[in-house]
Amino acid sequence: MEFLDLLNELEELLEHANRIPLTRKIIVDEDKVLDLLDRLRSILPEELRKAKWLVEEREKMLAEARQEAQRIVAAAQEEVARRAEESEIVRQAKERAETVVNKAEEISREIKVRAREYADDVLAHLEEQLNRVLGEIQEGRSQLRNLK
Repeated sequence: MEFLDLLNELEELLEHANRIPLTRKIIVDEDKVLDLLDRLRSILPEELRKAKWLVEEREKMLAEARQEAQRIVAAAQEEVARRAEESEIVRQAKERAETVVNKAEEISREIKVRAREYADDVLAHLEEQLNRVLGEIQEGRSQLRNLK
């Protein structure tokens, strides 16, 4: 993942920066930091596209599950109509159809929840990394201003 590589590169730049003796302050090459930030900004839309793709895939899976549930219900209804005279068979077919529909809906809900959780995790991780990098940049800039 190129985004994480750039974050690692920024972190490495900060870790290997020259330190000001007797302080926790460092001196960084502003051009290098700004270049890394520009590259991160250019990659961010790709990360968001990937998260959007995950949501779209979830929606496709939900649609497929609904279609399968409808197919199963239709098949069960045909079975019920064909054996309408036999009440026990009709009862069993209805129970089976309801079970299948309930299971399909349960699977659909589970897929939806997992897809949302995954997308949220990806975005939360991305937000955390961006906040950390922004904090480091702000601290670096503050330190640069204090060098005057």
